[in-house]
Amino acid sequence: MHSTPTPPARHWDGSRISTRRARSLGVASTSPSRLLRTGQNGHCTACGNPVEWYGRTGHQPVSLHPRELAATAVPASCRWHVSSGIAHPAADGTPWCRITHRLLCPGHEEPTQLTPHLTELRRRLALRTRRLIDTGTFTPETRPAEPAPTPGTCRPARPVVQLLSTRYLATQPVEDIQCVAQTRRRHRCTHPVLDPTLPGTWTLQPTSPATGQQALPHRPIAVYDLSNRPYAEQLRWRAQRCPSHAAAATAPDLARPGWEVFDPLLHHQHTATQLPTTSRHHTRHGQTRNTPHVHVRSEAPHQI
Repeated sequence: MHSTPTPPARHWDGSRISTRRARSLGVASTSPSRLLRTGQNGHCTACGNPVEWYGRTGHQPVSLHPRELAATAVPASCRWHVSSGIAHPAADGTPWCRITHRLLCPGHEEPTQLTPHLTELRRRLALRTRRLIDTGTFTPETRPAEPAPTPGTCRPARPVVQLLSTRYLATQPVEDIQCVAQTRRRHRCTHPVLDPTLPGTWTLQPTSPATGQQALPHRPIAVYDLSNRPYAEQLRWRAQRCPSHAAAATAPDLARPGWEVFDPLLHHQHTATQLPTTSRHHTRHGQTRNTPHVHVRSEAPHQI
């Protein structure tokens, strides 16, 4: 008598093991948000607690607390709801709602409109932040003041880009803006958004105030202008996708686009008053190469 080994695809009693085939995540073509759930989760840089990022119609993304709360415990002015991946600053009529993380973040000053339930939740988040700091798993982020661009600067670190009749502030130089789409290996695309065959134009344009602001002093600033490019090309830039992924509409986004609506008062330290003649990249061997894709056109008198 000898024992019979159990086949790997069966249980000890000989019954078959039913395995579910893994399915890749996808985004419906009718969804207003192209961002996967894996790209919306993150941690607050001020307290280390988890947050969820959601897009807003016509505004910058907002970070929400990852759990739903009873609507009775949240003031009416602080209630949010999510519909089709888009956050809306209002209640949806259900007994549950969402709340922004900033109201609960222990890294910011405590608001005055918090209810006792929200105050207790904020205290729990503060205790978790203290544990993260004590164990060394989290260090509060300190952002040093960025120096103002010098007269010799030829490559703005955060350039002002104009597209779709709106000025945006980029998070990195134009040549380094990375595609946010997901590849077939489920990694973020490493290709740049810039298409050398359809470059923008560096221009000196007058500073225009934002909506509701008073007139600002005349001060020409360097703007990477894409308004003379086709409409589809400007949509591709705003979506922050490379040319190959712009054609692949089924590829979801793995990160949020880094655009921020430019405000001349809030972002005055990022404004450059000189036109970049060339974009200089330093190679590993210390050599300098120039990229010829930048076209310079001046719309105001300037000195270089």
